[in-house]
Amino acid sequence: MNTDLVSYYKDRAKEYEKIYSKPERQEDLNSAATILQEIFADKQVLEIACGTGYWTEKIAATATTIVATDINETVIDIAAKKDFYKKQVSFELADIYNFPDHNKFESLFGGFIWSHILLQDLDKFLSTVNSLVAPGSTVVFMDNNFVEGSNHPITKKDENGNSFQTRKLEDNTTHLVLKNFPTEIFLRHKLKDISSTFKFIQLTYYWIICYTTKTNNING
Repeated sequence: MNTDLVSYYKDRAKEYEKIYSKPERQEDLNSAATILQEIFADKQVLEIACGTGYWTEKIAATATTIVATDINETVIDIAAKKDFYKKQVSFELADIYNFPDHNKFESLFGGFIWSHILLQDLDKFLSTVNSLVAPGSTVVFMDNNFVEGSNHPITKKDENGNSFQTRKLEDNTTHLVLKNFPTEIFLRHKLKDISSTFKFIQLTYYWIICYTTKTNNING
């Protein structure tokens, strides 16, 4: 059984967007697209873990520019072939922990990456994310709620409280995939010391958080 996430998403790339065809999720998907378009209207956006560009395409309807990045070249190749609303989207192969030199971004979006970060690595992850944007910037994460019957069941938990799902792809390979489902209380606690504003949006199948990074106030 494969336990490597990068390998999993490489193998899953061509079938990834089938998850968005679930009938019960359509209302949530439409609501989420509208929310993200409102948040990122007229903003310059860094997207991490862009995958096949499903949410890149939604955000591109209103954003000024998007630099969409992923660690996996296979999904980047699929995303780059999409026909975006405007020609303001660029794609880069990048690992956020070894990010190429850029000016600080004014906003950042991470869709469905939070759930794939080990609980014990979240502080490092959030510190890295905040280092990519300017003080006072907008950071947005979106991810899954666990809904019985719509999500894969949790098949394992480790000693740190991380949860895992067993998933089988169309090529018959089986993967043990890290997938955490944080509560609103947990999210608020994790971000309370590194954000100046925080908003939690609860949908049925998804959650969205939007926070503002702290500014560096120097009293003279």
